[in-house]
Formats: sequence, C-alpha cells, structure tokens
Amino acid sequence: MAELLQFVITGLSVGMVYSLIALGFVLVWKSSSVANLALGQIVLISSWFTYSMLAQAELPVYIAFPLVVLFAMFLGWVIERFALRPLIAQPILSLIAVTLGIGYFIEGVITFIWPWSVDALPRLFPREVIHIGPAVISQEYVWVIVICLVVFVLLTVFFRYHKMGIAMRATADDQMAVQACGIPVTRVFSTSWMFACCVAAIGGILISSIGGITHGLVETGLKAFSVVILGGLDSFAGAIIAGPIIGLAESLGGGYLTPYIWAGVKDIIPFVIIIIVMCIKPYGLFGEERIERI
Repeated sequence: MAELLQFVITGLSVGMVYSLIALGFVLVWKSSSVANLALGQIVLISSWFTYSMLAQAELPVYIAFPLVVLFAMFLGWVIERFALRPLIAQPILSLIAVTLGIGYFIEGVITFIWPWSVDALPRLFPREVIHIGPAVISQEYVWVIVICLVVFVLLTVFFRYHKMGIAMRATADDQMAVQACGIPVTRVFSTSWMFACCVAAIGGILISSIGGITHGLVETGLKAFSVVILGGLDSFAGAIIAGPIIGLAESLGGGYLTPYIWAGVKDIIPFVIIIIVMCIKPYGLFGEERIERI
C-alpha cells in the first residue's frame, strides 16, 4: 500500500508539471496554429538560467524567480517577433520547421554557456519528509502539486476576466473577427508566446527541483506533447486533466513493469499512449472535432 501511494503521489506531481508545460503548447496552438516543437529546449534553458541565478549569482529566491519569469517572457517575445512573425501566412510546415530550428539553436546556446551536462538546483523546499498514511513522501512532490494548482487557477482567472485573456480566447476562435474589432492580432501572438515560455519556465523549475538539470528535460517537453495529444490540441481543460493521467501511467507502469521488462519502459509509456490515442481518438479526449469538406 505504501508503495502504491508513493507511485500515485509522485505520478500526480510529475503529471501536473507535464500539464503546465502542455498549457504552453496549447496557448500557442490556439492563438496562432503553430506547433511549438522547441518546448523542451525552452524548459531546459529556463532551468539552467534558474541555476545561474541561484547557484552562480547567488541571488535570493524572491529575486531570482521574478528574473527567471522575465527572462522566459522576453525569450517568448523574441521568438515570436523575430522568428515567427515574418512567416505569417506561410505554409504550416515552414512554421513547424522554424520552431524545430529554434529548439536546436537553444540547445547550442545551452552547450556554449553551460558546457557541463548535469547539475542540480539549490534546494528550494524543506528537507523534512511528509508521512501520508504508510507512505513517506519528499516535500518537493507536494509543493509541486500545490504550485501547479495555484498557476492553473491564476491562468483560469486571467483567461476568463482579463481583457487580454478574453482577446486571446477570441483570437483562438476567429482571427478575422478579432481584427475587425480593432484588436491587434500580432500583439495577441506575442502575448501567447510570452505566456507559453513563462509556464514552461515554471514547469522547468519544478521538474528540476525533483530530478535535477539534465538534457532529459528536452524529453520532458516531448512528454508534455503526449499530454496535448491525449487532452486535445486546442483544449486547456484537456491539458490539465491529461497531465496527471500521463504522469500516473508513467509512474505506475515504471514502478510495476520495470522488474519484469526493462529499466527504460517508464520513458516510452507516454509515447505508447500517443500512438493509441491517435489510432482511437485522433482529436484527443476534449479536442474539437473538425469536419472538413473535400
């Protein structure tokens, strides 16, 4: 029972980080129909930047974290303004290829600035463990769940009540109508990328606090893509719900199947889920089914 509880709590924690990163993908997709394949690299560079602020510059957390958020938002603005905006109205394949190139460019920058491949963030949460029934849980996992829930609530309030949030939702439904109302769509695109990089950075900090900073964080972005496929490319609720499902499947499958199959089975479970979902329900659990007349 203790082992099951540990698998469930760790799976929910990591899955909610996947949801957070997946929300960045959905934000960009809904507003501009661009598939951001550089999401994993954005998570990685945000984690390394956090390391620089905390470990190298030795800034306190209350100064370092706002700087990381500002860095992520600036990165999102630069990507949209100088790499993607010139390609507006170009074929979707061109946009996808550009995001892929941006990802490899970011990897090169990371290798140049931080040539060592593995490191750990300074401890962000208390060291004392938490006892939940018979299970003993590190506090990182509980704090990750709490922070993700707070971010989900804040994003929900923003999109429901803030003018820019409403404009972003409207742009996702009909760009022409939004332009007719006098709302600058390019500004909405920039804001979407800034928010996407911001939530990716928060997700990177949280996942790094659990497992350290490694090149595997790029794979974390790909796993978040499996969350998007399961929940639906254009569904915020789908991303929030699908993340814990993927996290639980990964944690339980890795915990119980590893002794009988092989050690790497945990890492392929999200991608197996992608294949199954694409075969059975291509639009995901909550994605909008679009019927196109040929």
